[in-house]
Amino acid sequence: MKKRVILVLLVCVIVLPSFAEETDWKKLQEESVSLRKQGQYDNAIAVANKALEIAEKQPGPNQLAVASILNSLADMYRTQRQYAQAEPLYQRSLAIREKALGPDHPFTAQSLSGLATVYFNQKQYAKAEPLYKRALEIKEKSFGPDHTDVATALTALAGLYISQEQYAQAEPLFKRALAIFEKARGPNHPEVAKSLQHIARLYRKTGREKEAEELEKRAAAIDALKK
Repeated sequence: MKKRVILVLLVCVIVLPSFAEETDWKKLQEESVSLRKQGQYDNAIAVANKALEIAEKQPGPNQLAVASILNSLADMYRTQRQYAQAEPLYQRSLAIREKALGPDHPFTAQSLSGLATVYFNQKQYAKAEPLYKRALEIKEKSFGPDHTDVATALTALAGLYISQEQYAQAEPLFKRALAIFEKARGPNHPEVAKSLQHIARLYRKTGREKEAEELEKRAAAIDALKK
């Protein structure tokens, strides 16, 4: 009987602190997300770093928690254009997710997209393109060709081509994204309006003013519905 009691106590000593730490980093991560939504990035980053410090002490499976927090931190740095801080965090998150989940998991695609955007925003297009393409392929395999996450990935890749004046490559991607959003969200959704605006800008850059104007009018009509 005494041996059983001692065993139970030992389990409590080992498990309860670990459980408490897991609860702590989750609460901190939730707090960080809330602060981020309020635009309090400095506070959100500080809290996320505390969550990361706790999660890093956890064994094995919690490495995925570490990857999630790293990705969140990288997102916040990227939003503030602190790319030197964001890049290594995305890289580390990507490495953890590839190892734990495999190269074709949607969370792997999330890290790829974030890292690609860091490169894109710094005009490092040669680095960004293969990452955007890989993220797109993963999402197509994971969700199917008509998922809105695929449309978002298509739009990102098309934006990369626009920045390099590769309009012929960008146009079919924008149009495919538009078709997906129209089917999934309906013809009057804000995402549809954004896709229309993307195509309209492409048309103006290629001298197709009348076609651009028609799309801009449709986008404006959708935006007016929100008011």
